[in-house]
Amino acid sequence: MTKSPDFRGQLELPIGREVAKDRNADRGGRSFYFFDFDDNVAFLTTPIILFEKDTKRELKVTSGEYAQIHRLVGKSGPYENYELINDDRIGSFRCFRDRDMGLLDRLLGKRQMFVQDLAAALGLPDVQWKGPSWSCFYHATLNKRPMSVITARGHSPTTIREGVKLLVDRQFLPNEPNYLSIFPVTNPSIRKELGCDDGSTSVAALKRAAIRESVERAIQVYGKSDYHRFGMSDDDPHNVELITAEMKDLKAKYPAMSFFVIETQAGRFVKWEVYPDHTEATVCSTNADFQSFEQLTLLPP
Repeated sequence: MTKSPDFRGQLELPIGREVAKDRNADRGGRSFYFFDFDDNVAFLTTPIILFEKDTKRELKVTSGEYAQIHRLVGKSGPYENYELINDDRIGSFRCFRDRDMGLLDRLLGKRQMFVQDLAAALGLPDVQWKGPSWSCFYHATLNKRPMSVITARGHSPTTIREGVKLLVDRQFLPNEPNYLSIFPVTNPSIRKELGCDDGSTSVAALKRAAIRESVERAIQVYGKSDYHRFGMSDDDPHNVELITAEMKDLKAKYPAMSFFVIETQAGRFVKWEVYPDHTEATVCSTNADFQSFEQLTLLPP
């Protein structure tokens, strides 16, 4: 099993926490923030289960570990003899799905796994659970920027909202986000909404479809403006590839608008500005360069 880096989350930075005017508000533009959640906004302990092919013995890995080794599972190396089982009840991603809960469960105060794991994480020191995009998430929430949560999880949007509300209740966030959309892309209803309900579409492709839908929804709700800015942060390299591909298509469709991909993986933070035929790294920092981290957001320089 690959080891997670010693550095887990984001250090608290000496930045202002006041409400800030959207940079293009006077020209009719808005800044839209799209976030992956796990290992990006927050580190949770929700396990993915690999099954040994012969014995069906279970091996639990974190989502961060899985992002690094998923291309090896069943193919080569130490994970050659392991496989994924796609069964929402007993399979590899069962902890990333909602459980059926009856009235008695609810009366007893039982919560879905996402809410339960997030509650457990909040009992740890901030540096252990706050992900690399936490500060950007806080800024977008504080300033009520239109926000989309686009996650590989398969919970209902209601469960995602319940978990994020816990951050408000525990006073880690000042208010609930101004949700534009919530897309837990492996949820069957969300797959259908995105036109990908055949069950064969990859998570990265589902996220790509969710970004497209979120941008179109933003234009529908807030109106079309050449000064709109869209940014998506994600920690998975394969997801970043397809997110960037989708942003290129969107840039070609809306050439005057600005599109960014913020890559947050392995302690490396890169903000890419996306054009139809290429991308440009506008800011890059590492764990040793925290002072430039805020520039990775859509904040003004």
